[in-house]
Amino acid sequence: MLTPHVPEELLARYDRPGPRYTSYPTAPSWSNEFGPTDHAASLGRAAADAGTPLSLYVHIPFCTSLCWYCGCSVQITQRKEKGSRYVDTVIAEAELARRLLGDADRPVLQHHWGGGTPTFLEPDDLVRLSAGLNAVFPLADGAEVSIEVDPRVTSRAQLEALRAAGFNRISMGVQDLDPKVQQAIHRIQPVEMTRDLVVAARELGFESVNLDVVYGLPHQTPDSFGASIDAILELGPDRLACYGYAHVPWLKKNQRVIDEATLPVGRDKLALYLVALQKFEDAGFAAIGMDHFARPEDGLARAADQGALHRNFMGYTTQPAEDMLSFGTTAISEVAGAFAQNVKDLREYEASVERGELPVHRGMRRSPEDDARRRIILDLMCRFRLRYADHGGRDAFLSIHGDAVRSLEPMAADGLCRIDDDGITVHPIGRMLVRNLAMPFDEYLEAQRAAQRPMFSRTV
Repeated sequence: MLTPHVPEELLARYDRPGPRYTSYPTAPSWSNEFGPTDHAASLGRAAADAGTPLSLYVHIPFCTSLCWYCGCSVQITQRKEKGSRYVDTVIAEAELARRLLGDADRPVLQHHWGGGTPTFLEPDDLVRLSAGLNAVFPLADGAEVSIEVDPRVTSRAQLEALRAAGFNRISMGVQDLDPKVQQAIHRIQPVEMTRDLVVAARELGFESVNLDVVYGLPHQTPDSFGASIDAILELGPDRLACYGYAHVPWLKKNQRVIDEATLPVGRDKLALYLVALQKFEDAGFAAIGMDHFARPEDGLARAADQGALHRNFMGYTTQPAEDMLSFGTTAISEVAGAFAQNVKDLREYEASVERGELPVHRGMRRSPEDDARRRIILDLMCRFRLRYADHGGRDAFLSIHGDAVRSLEPMAADGLCRIDDDGITVHPIGRMLVRNLAMPFDEYLEAQRAAQRPMFSRTV
């Protein structure tokens, strides 16, 4: 994919708030009336799917300091004993889910820890959590076992513990290497710190190292961000993620510290992404989805070529397990066609699990129509094409979604996509704005907009 030129008027037309579509329906449509009993029922329905693979996610909310740009659910603390207690609770929650799921063999294809900072946990607790979860939900042969780490707080001893526990992929947050940007987001991380951890991960035998960068942060310019990208590429990552900063201060109070006058927006923000895109492509990385990059021989790139990418709350993945069990505060499970999100408050979470109750506070069971629209959005977001033949044929598809397709016609005229008798194909410019192409198929979006309160980050 060649780096596209995006005309100014096109940018102005499509730079608007929209979902990221890590789920459909998106979280604002979920209900607080969906609770522990409903999630238990979903697990009961899934008990019949013996042999069907699972994905597993664990949210570890602790951080020792707060990054001002952060949009994650975190708890700032220096008390390591909180981590040890949390490990006990997560294992207990997994055991609750296992009992409700029954004895059916459900091999885990993908096991991922995010946060917060998973390496807030001490080495012994990392091993104990891994062993406890694997005992309840055994890994399949060849499973992808990955973790997000913060180079500022991660030691070689922790990497050794993770590798011994079976982790084979590691993702490191870098965001930006420019000192002025780091100062503005309260995240001081010299390149040497990240380089040393990458070297250690290679020495210990991690199969894949992913580095994350963020564009749209305060004080970023094409020149400064380009210099950061050059330094990051010198570290030799296997995969890269380039996320747009989501400035949502109405949801994340810590972002109010950031001076909005220093944020690149619109054309200036897109210019940062295009710098990264060009440098990644020049270095031989293939663009995957809307924000991931991988070397051509990487499994993620091969899955993209084969049309086998999947998207869930972990982002783009090669492991298309329909059911995802998630544990920890705010963790979101997707089981038997239903979403279930855990409570945010740590004390409430621990108390629920101690009572033997699933710590769920909201969710939603998808309808058959939701499932059909979800497949459409996944095709656009993951495969950048939609074939009518995969959705009941052209006439059947247009009889239901004709209005949505017609609303794409101006986008097709602007070069974002092509619409023909076979379906919809997303063009290079459209890949950067693929959220806009997915939105016409979102049945809930109009009602969410009518609520007249901000819900989503901007699509550029």
